[in-house]
Amino acid sequence: SLFVDGDAAAAAPPGHPSGIDLVSASEFSYTDPVDGSVTTGQGLVLQFACGEEKEAARAVFRLSGTGSAGATVRMYLEKFGADTARHGEAAPDVLQGLAERACGLVQMAEMTGRDRPTVIT
Repeated sequence: SLFVDGDAAAAAPPGHPSGIDLVSASEFSYTDPVDGSVTTGQGLVLQFACGEEKEAARAVFRLSGTGSAGATVRMYLEKFGADTARHGEAAPDVLQGLAERACGLVQMAEMTGRDRPTVIT
């Protein structure tokens, strides 16, 4: 993956029109707390700096299910917001730009044939 093996900044240079700049990208692994076994390649974490304040945000993608047939791509979004006046806003509204930016970077629509999620929780 260009994001993990290459230079994330080169793949997505700063100054994106959305104001959501990719800071880093990495794959994550899982360490079983019982037997200590490690499973690698469990997903992708994209770290962002958002807006003029460069507030931290991240998008995590992981494949849920076995194999690729019938599996589900799960996307988790987090965004720090220092402005307490915005804390009452609906999460889908606040996270929409981040979701669009992250999905664009991983080419979600091109890879899955879907342009929107089937389930939002």
